[in-house]
Amino acid sequence: MQVLHEADDPKIPELLEAGEFFWLKLQGCSDEQIAEVGRRFGLHPLAVEDSQELGQRPKIDDYGETALLVFYGVDPDGTPVEVHIHVSGQWMLTIHQGGHELLQHAAARIERDPPRTEEEAIYRVLDALTDSFFPVLDKVDEEIDVLMDAMLESASQDQREDLFALRRRLIDLRRVANPQRDILARGGEVLGGLPGLEADDARDWFRDLYDHLVRISELIDSYRDLLAGALDLYLSTVSNRLNNISKQLTVVATIFLPLTFVTGFFGQNFGTLVRHINSPWAFWSYGIGGLVVSALALLWYFRRQGFLGNG
Repeated sequence: MQVLHEADDPKIPELLEAGEFFWLKLQGCSDEQIAEVGRRFGLHPLAVEDSQELGQRPKIDDYGETALLVFYGVDPDGTPVEVHIHVSGQWMLTIHQGGHELLQHAAARIERDPPRTEEEAIYRVLDALTDSFFPVLDKVDEEIDVLMDAMLESASQDQREDLFALRRRLIDLRRVANPQRDILARGGEVLGGLPGLEADDARDWFRDLYDHLVRISELIDSYRDLLAGALDLYLSTVSNRLNNISKQLTVVATIFLPLTFVTGFFGQNFGTLVRHINSPWAFWSYGIGGLVVSALALLWYFRRQGFLGNG
């Protein structure tokens, strides 16, 4: 099986005449180039229109002699990559703007180890796109663990923003993974109905992809639950820290209550206080001593009641 990269490759007519299945991998095509490819390969006008407009939902459309499969992979940074796969019994045509490395791995594998059937060739392309989810999800799992450990030590605003960023990334992945899982449940029947492809073989390969996507969907849901738990942990940590601060401020304010009383009492302009309490001994015992004793008494009481603990 040959992998071609140019729509005007001179090998295409020879391969079509020989009935040899091939893969034409196109990247960064303009609308006019897609329309020209559609005319050369006899694609349905609706299939051409879909490939000219990115942002399609994952789907599989049966056009009789050909089928269009809109499938997504994921770049290492977590960005979904949209790939349009046109299939017939004689060729496979992929059109994409990004994700060159993802399809390059599949192309290298096909050239290194040629597939035995057309269905296996289609499977290898879809498998490369499907497997690209796993490293991204593993990275998300590690980031969640790091965030939760950091929040246990000290919660911050940046951590909350990171949580929401991870949540948005999982939503983007879920938006494409779940529909792909659903279309693969019947994808084998659609492709198997194309002239030149075998229904039973297609269903066997698609069943493996379906199992992978079920696992991906389960991982995404479990990580969303972990993020929800991490957000609860963040809110709980912030609340506990706020309670500790409030408790500490309350202790400080309470200590100053008797201090304010002592200084206010001896600061009154009564004759007895002004004329009789005027010696250094009175200053150190009534003034400074009263303040120190009241503060120490309150600290002893707070410590005994557990108000100065870490809880």
